[in-house]
Amino acid sequence: MKPATTAAHDAGFLATRADALINWGRKNSLWPMPLGLSCCGIELMAMIGPKFDIARFGAEAARFSPRQCDLLIVAGTLTWKMAHACRTIFDQMPDPKWVIAMGVCSSTGGMYDSYAVVQGVDMILPVDVYVPGCPPRPDAVIDAILKLQKKIERESPLKVLFQGRGELDEGGTREFDMPPNQAVATHRIGTFEPVAGEGGEERT
Repeated sequence: MKPATTAAHDAGFLATRADALINWGRKNSLWPMPLGLSCCGIELMAMIGPKFDIARFGAEAARFSPRQCDLLIVAGTLTWKMAHACRTIFDQMPDPKWVIAMGVCSSTGGMYDSYAVVQGVDMILPVDVYVPGCPPRPDAVIDAILKLQKKIERESPLKVLFQGRGELDEGGTREFDMPPNQAVATHRIGTFEPVAGEGGEERT
């Protein structure tokens, strides 16, 4: 008599975990939302072109409609004036969703240590993968997509069905529970506040 697993295989059945099946589908069907903010956007456009063939990784369907995407690629310098729009785009994307910070400006603010520049996209968004470089080459972004796929493999999407939002443990899919633009609402945007310089005098 054949073992149950062998008999099921011969009959055309496959035994696996639901999490593994869901993660397999998600990691191989990433739809990027390219947010090119400066020079990194040029390299991002090159990556999406036919030369690098990111269709191999299921990520060729770049769309400029947030409601059709699940991967936000922030490429370039993010200013506080643009932070509202960036956060709104993220909020409009359906769950589950992921974020890649492309370039040092997107990751840490880069050389723009200024009151007008967000010192890292992770101040307003939950970043999954950081890509170094100024600007990073297209193959570095492809490597980031591969690392994101590995991260998706370790997620536990079924826990979302049985646990409340914001209550997931480290093994579950991370939920980012924050009302639209709350992350940037507390920062001074559109207002001017003089900053005291070294002798107490005000500087702009």
